[in-house]
Amino acid sequence: MAQLIFDIETVGEDFDALDKTTRESLTKWIKKEAFDDAEYKTLLDDLKKGLGFSPLTGEIVAIGVLDSEKDKGVVYYQSLNVDEKESEENGIRFRPMGEKEMLENFWNGAKTYQEFVSFNGRGFDVPFLMIRSAIHGIRPTKDLMSNRYLNSQKSSALHIDLQDQLTFYGAVRRRGSLHTWSRAFGIESPKAQGITGDDVGALFKEGKFLEIAKYNVGDLRATKKLYEYWDKYLRF
Repeated sequence: MAQLIFDIETVGEDFDALDKTTRESLTKWIKKEAFDDAEYKTLLDDLKKGLGFSPLTGEIVAIGVLDSEKDKGVVYYQSLNVDEKESEENGIRFRPMGEKEMLENFWNGAKTYQEFVSFNGRGFDVPFLMIRSAIHGIRPTKDLMSNRYLNSQKSSALHIDLQDQLTFYGAVRRRGSLHTWSRAFGIESPKAQGITGDDVGALFKEGKFLEIAKYNVGDLRATKKLYEYWDKYLRF
C-alpha cells in the first residue's frame, strides 16, 4: 500500500498591519511577564517571528506531497509572481497557486490514499491544514486527527506521525526535530543546505517562492527515508 507523505511551510502576517485589538490580545501576556523594556522587546520580536505557527495569524505557502511507492510528488506553493510557471525536477512537480487552491488540491489528492505519513503532523501540519481549510470554506476529505494511537485510528485514514512513533508517544525523553532524527539515522537533513523553517518567512518576503518549494522537498524526502527505517525495524 502506498503512503502519502506530506509537509507544509507557513508564514505569519505582518504584525504591524494587524488591527489594534488583535495586537493587544497577542501581546497581553508579554506586558505581564516582561521585567523591563529590553525583555519586552525581545519577547515581542519572538512573537512577531512566530505568527506563522498559528493558522489564526499565518497562512500556508507550500504543501508538499510525495507518493512513497512511485517516489513522485508535487509541491503546491504560493507565488506573487504572476508569470511563474509550473516546473518539474527529479520527479517532483512545482505548481504555483493561491492558498485556497493549494488546499483544494491537497484534499482532492488525499481521497485516493489510506495511509498518510508526517513528522509532527499531528502537532502542527494537520491542525493548520484543517483550520485554514475551514477558513476558506473547504471541508477536508480525510480525518487525519481521529486518534493519536495507530491501532485506534480509522482504517480509511491512518496517519503515521513519525515523531509520535519514534518517541513511542513521548516515552523517549527528547522528542527531537526532523533534523536530529535524520542525523541519527544517517539521512541527509533537509537543513543541510543551510535553510530552516525559520527562514521561510524571510524567503517569502524576498520573493524566493520556488526556493521555499524546493526546501519543502527536502523535508518530504527525509520523512520518506525515516519512515522506511521505522516501517522495517520498529513497526509492529
